[in-house]
Amino acid sequence: MATGWAGDGAVQDQIDATVKDAIKRVRSQLPQGPGLSRCEECDAAIPEARRKAVPGVRLCVDCQEARDAENSAAASGYNRRGSKDSQLR
Repeated sequence: MATGWAGDGAVQDQIDATVKDAIKRVRSQLPQGPGLSRCEECDAAIPEARRKAVPGVRLCVDCQEARDAENSAAASGYNRRGSKDSQLR
């Protein structure tokens, strides 16, 4: 297949870079350090089972769900290929 100026593995390189960037972003958001016994947002007790399951936990389940909902609305994926409609213009 003719790719013009792009190298043979250019598409796969873009896919790999996108995946690596996403993994790096998510890992940077993981809690670090010792976990808390009380939520830093609402001061509710964090159950022992949650503290064991999530090392470095800082939020209760309710506050974590609210933060996740805020973050998922703000972060959207970036389509490097563009849509078919944009290519036809």
